[in-house]
Amino acid sequence: MVSFDAVALPTCEPNFRPPATTEQILAWISSPPMRALVEEYGDALPSAGVGELLEWLDAFSDKHWDFRKRGNVERDQVTAPTFDPARAALVLAAATALRLVEPVDPPRAAYEHLLVLGGLGRACLQRTEYAARLVRDGVVSVGEVAALGSFRPLTEPETTLPGLADGRFEMDAMDVGARHAFGLTEPARDESSGGAVTHRSWRVRTYRPADAPPVQVLAAPSSEPELRRANTPDTYDFWARRSRLRRSDRILVVTSPIYVPFQHSDAIRMLAARYGCGIDTVGFDPARATVPLAPDATNPDRYLQEIRSGILSMQRLHRALAGSLTA
Repeated sequence: MVSFDAVALPTCEPNFRPPATTEQILAWISSPPMRALVEEYGDALPSAGVGELLEWLDAFSDKHWDFRKRGNVERDQVTAPTFDPARAALVLAAATALRLVEPVDPPRAAYEHLLVLGGLGRACLQRTEYAARLVRDGVVSVGEVAALGSFRPLTEPETTLPGLADGRFEMDAMDVGARHAFGLTEPARDESSGGAVTHRSWRVRTYRPADAPPVQVLAAPSSEPELRRANTPDTYDFWARRSRLRRSDRILVVTSPIYVPFQHSDAIRMLAARYGCGIDTVGFDPARATVPLAPDATNPDRYLQEIRSGILSMQRLHRALAGSLTA
């Protein structure tokens, strides 16, 4: 059975200093599992600097691993291709080494901020449940919790999940998950942009439970409202601009294991590079989730798609740190 040694993601300590990040990005994108995947799809990873190699991998993964663009669909709407057993085993081994498969515990016991990332309705329930368990079981102590979502409309299958029958948007799924997981009642404050919901709209509900840290549930506006809905970097930015981040702060980001590389890199770009704070990113443990993973959530195409997402996120991070783009 094929296997690879685990490959570290870029580290991010408080008082963030970017020089080491470039070498850490290079280590991930030029690692043995990445090379094996490229060779499996008929090519060889070139010898190049970080920027050039990221550009090469962007084009390569766009051609071979971007299954969403073929139908311009959400992740759960992709029609999966067929994989022979040997290729499927290689993809799983590479994804495991690249940190997309196995959940890990938070590496520290205390954080100023815990961010729960939004997503499809199922993930909203899973991630809020896991975050609340971390706090309730004393795995971590946190100063505050924020569940970051958007006004992406829920699909009909999402509204069949527990508690989401009356939900309209991703933020509603995050709110249901947070209320249930943290035992919240009515918000102490409910702010919004008002009017009809557009890509410019935003909303923030603030809860102040007596026996838990404050919890906010946010729907962020898009930074490109003429083109698209809010994405993960937009939710990071919206939350950060409403917070008082310090360079000494530590932030724990909770997502799904498969999204850890790309959402961790986006967090470094949007939060650490701007505010200097430290970032740790972990995925929830599917084995302990009361809402199970979707049947096709661990198909080989999903891992390849999110390895591509990691490449693109690290490319954005590298460009931002190099000053090629405004972060």
